Amino acid sequence: MTIDATHTESELEEFYRDLAAVDLQPLWTITADLLTPTPRPKAVPWLWSAATMKPLARRAIRLVPVERGGERRVLSLQNPGLGGQPYAVGTLWGALQCLGPREKAPAHRHSPGAIRFVLAGEGVFTTVDGDACDMHPGDLVLTPAMNWHDHVNGGDGEMFWFDGLDLPMVAALDGTFFEPWAGPGLNQPEPAEHNVSERTYAGGTRHTDGAVTGPLSPRHSRLMVYRWADTTAQLDRLAAASDAPLLAVEYTDPETGASVMPTLACAVHRVRAGGRSLPVRRAGNAVYVVYSGHGSSVIAGQRFDWGPGDMFAVPSWAPVEHAADEQADLFVLTDTPVLRALGLYREERLAEAQPVTSVFEPR
Repeated sequence: MTIDATHTESELEEFYRDLAAVDLQPLWTITADLLTPTPRPKAVPWLWSAATMKPLARRAIRLVPVERGGERRVLSLQNPGLGGQPYAVGTLWGALQCLGPREKAPAHRHSPGAIRFVLAGEGVFTTVDGDACDMHPGDLVLTPAMNWHDHVNGGDGEMFWFDGLDLPMVAALDGTFFEPWAGPGLNQPEPAEHNVSERTYAGGTRHTDGAVTGPLSPRHSRLMVYRWADTTAQLDRLAAASDAPLLAVEYTDPETGASVMPTLACAVHRVRAGGRSLPVRRAGNAVYVVYSGHGSSVIAGQRFDWGPGDMFAVPSWAPVEHAADEQADLFVLTDTPVLRALGLYREERLAEAQPVTSVFEPR
């Protein structure tokens, strides 16, 4: 903006000081920072290696008890671009949670919605508002907003799973509420029957090919557990009908066909052996969890090599493409339902692979 030459520089500086003194800012000095041509997330593409995380999680099992107060034994993904906040990307929390043999994590509930994707172990169940959901590798368990939930390990081994929450989004909206279980005891009573919601919705469609583009819903799915056997069977059917290098299914509410939560979408992307997808960029953030296979992803020109248990962040509008030498399955958590509901979602498919400018070295 051109400044009137009849006014002195000192007058202008005094004017800006007077604005700051009463908590005002002149828009003409900050427009470029507020209205950017494309999203400029503070989060950066990043990868957290299972080879680093899992030994630390085992140390946590040995050193840190799970009890009221601590609530959960969780290693949260901290994106280096977010100034020390314990968030994987600007709108999504991601973490590795672990439970030792015969341990119980106390019941509580909170307004942020959460999902659990099981990586390894057996013998654990999560009780969600009275529905005890048995957990096995590859299963997805929902713990929607303000649903009571706790975790119980009835076995003699460790269990590890990915935690995904909309906590940063809810915190930004000043909508965070938390309530500990008031008893009796620290956990919900174990019901006589497990997996009630699974039997109730046994006939419903649990996945959509690709991503949900149709219905939006203000409620969460009432099916609390999605089995890996169903997910991989759907991917196998897609693979038989298509030679695309990347196949995708999104978990859906079997009653409405919408994403499993109003704030969170969950999907699995299968990269064929020898396959390489073209880059896509999407408004909104994503966290990927490698369930099986080895491969690499190029995110905004940086290559990330990954294997089972690794987790990586794709910030909003960063182009991402995937390649695998062997078949690989990637669990994906996104904030897409919120952007769709607000009319902010868009995506762009690029015609050529990105040039690789650097290769990420995990810590």
